[in-house]
Amino acid sequence: MEKLRRFFRTEKGTGLLLVSPTAIYALLMLAVPLAAVVLISFWTQNGVRDFDTTMTLANYKEALTDPLYRQLMLRSLMVSGLVTLITVLLAFPIAYFVSFGVKAEHKSLWIFLITIPFWTSYLIRVFLWKVILGYNGVLNSGLKAVGLIEEPLTFILYNVNAVIITLAHAYAPFAILPIFVALEKIDRSLLEAARDLGENRVMTFLRVTLPLAAPGVVAAVLIVFIPTIGDYVTPRLVGGPGGLMIANMIQTQFLRLNNAPLGATLAVLAMLIVAVIAIVFVIIGNRAAGQKGARK
Repeated sequence: MEKLRRFFRTEKGTGLLLVSPTAIYALLMLAVPLAAVVLISFWTQNGVRDFDTTMTLANYKEALTDPLYRQLMLRSLMVSGLVTLITVLLAFPIAYFVSFGVKAEHKSLWIFLITIPFWTSYLIRVFLWKVILGYNGVLNSGLKAVGLIEEPLTFILYNVNAVIITLAHAYAPFAILPIFVALEKIDRSLLEAARDLGENRVMTFLRVTLPLAAPGVVAAVLIVFIPTIGDYVTPRLVGGPGGLMIANMIQTQFLRLNNAPLGATLAVLAMLIVAVIAIVFVIIGNRAAGQKGARK
């Protein structure tokens, strides 16, 4: 007991005491439910509340061979990939402008304006996009008023396009902020040195600014890609039958079809795919960081 007291009086022991509540909370709220989902994925549903706890791979076989589940998974990957690409491509110029084109005393104001969408509920923003993209919505009404179209555009709501547009807007601040932080960390003297050595603005951006900002770009990709692939609210509200994603099927299996093991299986497969893709981007980010360190 005395040794234990001495240990907790040390710096290491004090640190362990400080992180223990958080670690226990994370274990109970994250690790345990995740382990339960993985375990249930190997069971079989017998009734509304009964499970056959015999371990089986039947759910994984069904999930991997059924064309419907493959289609939903591929659609989810496609939507998340396009949302991530569009969001990062649009976020980088904004972050670059705030970092390099705005005076230091005004940057906090710009960041404040960028985060304003977080003040409103996510559901409200999705419903607003329904109003904007609707058959008689703001966009169609405006285009008809100026004479650009005669009939309302039908390809911008209740399909994959609407899901991509809505998600790209919703997650834009998540992409802008990490890229801005990475750009702010760039030593401006490196850019001046590149210009002194004869590089033009384009080549300076491609050979100096962009590689140094790569960790922020990778972080933005991960922050946008990981949650969008599991989003089920937006596809349900603006996607229609052709815009549903794998998360909607997981919800259906759990809450409507009473097949929790198959829903858990789909969730595990989605997590594995996301984990593999995330690891690839982390490796890319680490290599970019290593190359940046080598240059220094």
